[in-house]
Amino acid sequence: MRALPPGARGYILCAVLAAAACVAPALTDSGTPWAAVALLTALCLGCELVKVCPPLRGRVPEGIGSFFPVVLAAVFLLPPAAAALVALTGGLAGTVVQRPARVRRVWHGAQQASAAWTAGQLYGLLRGPATLGGAASADSGSPAGPADFPSALLPATAAAIAFCLVLTALDGGILAAAERRPAATAWRGLVASSLAPHCVHGLAGLMTAVMWRSPYGPPAALLVLLPMYISCWVFAQYHRERTAHQATIRALVQAVDIKDRYTRGHSERVGQASTMIARELGMREDRLETVRIAGILHDVGKLGVPTRLLRKDGPLTPQERRIIELHPEYGHEMVRGIGFLGDARSAILHHHERVDGSGYPYGLTGEQIPVLARVVAVADAFDAMTSTRSYSRARPVPVALAELERCAGAQFDPSMVRALVDAIGRTGWHPVVTSDEDLQVIPAGAGAAGKEPGTGPSALAGMPEQGSRPAAAAPPADRVPAASGPAGGSGPAGGSGPDADGAGAGGGG
Repeated sequence: MRALPPGARGYILCAVLAAAACVAPALTDSGTPWAAVALLTALCLGCELVKVCPPLRGRVPEGIGSFFPVVLAAVFLLPPAAAALVALTGGLAGTVVQRPARVRRVWHGAQQASAAWTAGQLYGLLRGPATLGGAASADSGSPAGPADFPSALLPATAAAIAFCLVLTALDGGILAAAERRPAATAWRGLVASSLAPHCVHGLAGLMTAVMWRSPYGPPAALLVLLPMYISCWVFAQYHRERTAHQATIRALVQAVDIKDRYTRGHSERVGQASTMIARELGMREDRLETVRIAGILHDVGKLGVPTRLLRKDGPLTPQERRIIELHPEYGHEMVRGIGFLGDARSAILHHHERVDGSGYPYGLTGEQIPVLARVVAVADAFDAMTSTRSYSRARPVPVALAELERCAGAQFDPSMVRALVDAIGRTGWHPVVTSDEDLQVIPAGAGAAGKEPGTGPSALAGMPEQGSRPAAAAPPADRVPAASGPAGGSGPAGGSGPDADGAGAGGGG
């Protein structure tokens, strides 16, 4: 278990023990319908194996694997412990992409087994088996009767919701234990994003169970595979579209990195820091993805800036600085037609605005600046200060956080700064992508308290200034042309490197 905290290991162990307790009765009870268990288990395994079958390899949508409809059909047809056994097998056989694969398979199996057992218990309490037909009349030896609709929908829907709630509860718990997220935010958005798909899976599982109990028997239940395949194909198309979006973003970021070699890896780190801030603020899960994309693409407008200016080693002239300061507008125009970016476009346009109104391109103040832009501005400045550039040396993370706090209220939104300080203090700073030689990894709990002597804001007061701004993170004086107004006049934390982004408390890259 790679770098799993002790709490997460204990949490997984508890989930495994709970799953074992759910499955054990099926292994010891002589009344377990093993033929049905074997057939449903084979159906689960077949849904996974069909993806690697040579004639179909590469043609079956990825979303078809490890069918929840089959698991929910087992919930409707089998005793709770037997349904948990089917779910356990399906979870263990599921495709796992991320490492460690073995731990993830065990976790998925235990998670699904517990969820299936809980759903089966609730389904039995609501007398769901009696609504399927067949079973109620089998005791008297009469032919199987039809399913009782719409009475069958209520217990089936309740069981599907219970299945979803247990899965999401366990997911939130492992996120809180493994990533040390606050309990209040670990579960946020999980139920909302999972409830509708699980209800659809429950409906497909109910169709399978009804056909199974019909006079035609289990073979007729296989007919439900076709609509299940179609529904999974639809979900797979969504994921493919999402993958295409990610590829578009990666291509744009790579183009910026190739053009501006000094800030290679900067975009991904800003996206990571932006996500940390947004999560600390309690934003929804779908909002977190928008924030991450905004952080990654915030400097895409540099593609419209002449390369000679981005790589210039000498000081910038006022005219050159004005050209570079157009990159937020260039970026906004470049992504205007990319619909899936949503609010990320406003962050690209306004991430150099300052809360006191001295930023660019429009000099917005306070709440006029979009929320995502205020998030990205802090993340951008933080990474600029903690990364080595052609015109400045990387600063220790505690010093950068202290500088952000000093400029809060003038250059940055104080709530965004506090969110980043709290997030790094709790989880540490572990950049996932970087090209810097002096990568800084800060463990949890370091926060801003570990300032080195002589490196705090007071030790930075002697650095050169641009205009009347304290150039706390400014490059050497011979690289900063005199300027005035929003681009380089008075206000906190001015100054800029060759990309006009190293201003003030990092200013961004």
